[in-house]
Amino acid sequence: MTAEAIVDRLAGIYTTADFPVENIGQTNSQESASSSAGSDTAAQHNRDAFECLVRTILSQNTSDTASQPAHDALMDRYAKDEINSDLAGALAEAAQSTLAATISSAGLYNQKSKTIIRIATRVIDAYGSTQAFDEFVKEEPYHDVRETLLDMNGVGPKTADCVLLFAGGRTGVFPVDTHVHRIYRRLGIAPPDADHEDVRQVLERDVPDEKCGFGHTASIQFGRDYCTARSPACTGDTDCPLEDRCEQVGIRETEIVDPADTLESF
Repeated sequence: MTAEAIVDRLAGIYTTADFPVENIGQTNSQESASSSAGSDTAAQHNRDAFECLVRTILSQNTSDTASQPAHDALMDRYAKDEINSDLAGALAEAAQSTLAATISSAGLYNQKSKTIIRIATRVIDAYGSTQAFDEFVKEEPYHDVRETLLDMNGVGPKTADCVLLFAGGRTGVFPVDTHVHRIYRRLGIAPPDADHEDVRQVLERDVPDEKCGFGHTASIQFGRDYCTARSPACTGDTDCPLEDRCEQVGIRETEIVDPADTLESF
């Protein structure tokens, strides 16, 4: 079983126009996901890179239910600033306590507010405006953009890759969050002890560029619907649509363990 075959199988599960896509990088219109694994991720180019970056930071270590109100509140307060209409400029000048209160629903609001202000300041210092940063993300070479994003304190591989995928419109990018990391090790696609970057390399190597965007969003939803961390469908009464393709690494009769823990017996 290959990673591409898994993505193709997911396309048979999640094919409707109202597919509940991962919210990272979306606009307030809550755009729906592609209806097939081969859809062109480049259609998502109109997403603003800096807003996508901020939104992804807000989503760290929390749920969409918690981060969505924080994003909306931030945009209402700072994107409509009458003095500074540039979002990065407004956030660079924001009072940390005020921003923290604004995004409090997202959790870790003190840490996240400091990160957002620090990154906004860097964007303004380096590019001059939100628009110029957006052009950099969309137009400069992939590796240069990814390296720049990862050099920002508070931006990890998943955050950088979400910006490249959802704002940069880069095909061939398969962000790895906790769901993707768990699923593809359980399936046996990636080694049990693979870290997030190892899993990303396997997926981006084996999944065609045009399928990576759908694969990312569909895998996340599959992780929420079926392959949860503590109670995957295969251990209960719900039929898992990938059970016949899954090696069930870490799925034991008496407990559910991280796939990496299965190596301890060797």
